[in-house]
Amino acid sequence: MKSWLMLMLLGLLLLLAACGDDTTEPSSETDGAEPPTETDGAEAQEEEVEEQEGEPQDGSGGEAEGASEIQLLTVEFLNADGDATGTAELTEEDNGVMVTLNVEGLEPGMHGIHFHEEGMCEAPDFESAGGHFNPTGASHGLDNPEGPHAGDLQNIEVGDDGTSTDELTAEEVTLQIGEDNSLLKEGGTALIIHASEDDGQTDPSGDSGERIACGVVTAEN
Repeated sequence: MKSWLMLMLLGLLLLLAACGDDTTEPSSETDGAEPPTETDGAEAQEEEVEEQEGEPQDGSGGEAEGASEIQLLTVEFLNADGDATGTAELTEEDNGVMVTLNVEGLEPGMHGIHFHEEGMCEAPDFESAGGHFNPTGASHGLDNPEGPHAGDLQNIEVGDDGTSTDELTAEEVTLQIGEDNSLLKEGGTALIIHASEDDGQTDPSGDSGERIACGVVTAEN
């Protein structure tokens, strides 16, 4: 009887020993994926930085158009009495600035027209606009071998009804801010129509007579 009891106890001990060995060791692998290495983590951080640097910081979704990219503006003329007398539309083109006039109330005939160096139009004589816009120090006149001023333009013709819709090209100037020949320099410039025809040669203004209409040229136009 004792032998049978000893055999049962021995069998129970063997069974308990077998259950204790049946433990599963923790695996160093998770779902078969390799653990990230230090190099992989560094590359991920670099990619994140590059993406952040490539995103616009102003929330606009792209590059903002700079102030220097002005392509078109409108100049409003005043006559000697301070009354509105039309406009000039200035357009940046490959060969200069296109000037498209739409003026009225002028004497019929040929008139000189120039860009002047100061953006001020104080009636009645508009002397506040200074001389012709001339950043290179050239002589006056499109027909002058030592010219022209950057602000010199071809004459315009006013019809019997006192209007002009002439189109002119100012080849020596630009609307791009920051350029030496920019009409939009600090303080701006002015566009002035004269009483008489410009002879194209005589300093300082081609004997074109009094200033009869003036418009300020600035980036705020």
